[in-house]
Amino acid sequence: MKKNLVVLLSVLLVGLLLVGCGNGGKKSEGKIVIGATPTPHAEILSIAKEVLAEQGYELEIREFTDYPQINQALYSGDLDANYFQHQPYLDNFNTENNADLVSIGAIHYEPLGIYSGKTKTLDNLQKGAVVAVPNDTTNEARALLLLAEQGLIKLDTSAGLNTTINDITENPLELKIEEIAAAQLARSLPDVDIAVINGNYAIQAGLNAASDALAKEEKDSLAATTYANIVAVRKEDENREDLQALLEALKSEKVKQFIEEKYQGAVIPIF
Repeated sequence: MKKNLVVLLSVLLVGLLLVGCGNGGKKSEGKIVIGATPTPHAEILSIAKEVLAEQGYELEIREFTDYPQINQALYSGDLDANYFQHQPYLDNFNTENNADLVSIGAIHYEPLGIYSGKTKTLDNLQKGAVVAVPNDTTNEARALLLLAEQGLIKLDTSAGLNTTINDITENPLELKIEEIAAAQLARSLPDVDIAVINGNYAIQAGLNAASDALAKEEKDSLAATTYANIVAVRKEDENREDLQALLEALKSEKVKQFIEEKYQGAVIPIF
């Protein structure tokens, strides 16, 4: 009898191990650790956290203020996912670091805006005016394209999303383009004539692209899809059940309502 019990327990143990292996070792419950910039990403995640809690998942949100650190933390395994960037930025990180981070879905779009510093309107820009733009590859291209849309400069468009100041073909006002870290752009406003600022950093500085920007990317523009903010994970984790649950929580009606009410056009849900 005792021998039969031992055999039965052994069979059950093997069965449980096989079930675990059949699940591909995918993490399907417990804690999800995600990295994000404070505004708006961590704020949006705080609502998704409530949705996930109802499904039995715990979401730990780690805030970062510097873009490059967030992808490095994900790539090194310190995070399960991150939420702060658009696809071109992720592609650039992968290329530069021989990495294979992937997007599992797009959540929202933050219009890039031109904000006044010393000069209060674009019409009043004088020759030699100083214009601050983000110094990372993809956001600098985005900023230059926005300046070109306003007729302030002309670009060699063949560079596309890799456009730099070297691709400026006409600069009638002889604007002085200063490349500054994205996180520092809002602080630079007192020292420059205008600055092109990323949506999240503008919000942190109390600015809203919908009401405060001199010009902004429009929601029906190519930028609205090209620069949509995504949830990124390591390639081997893209089908993990808990991370798919995270994506669905971020696309919930509760999160959509929060975004629309809190940010009033400065952040636009795309689901």
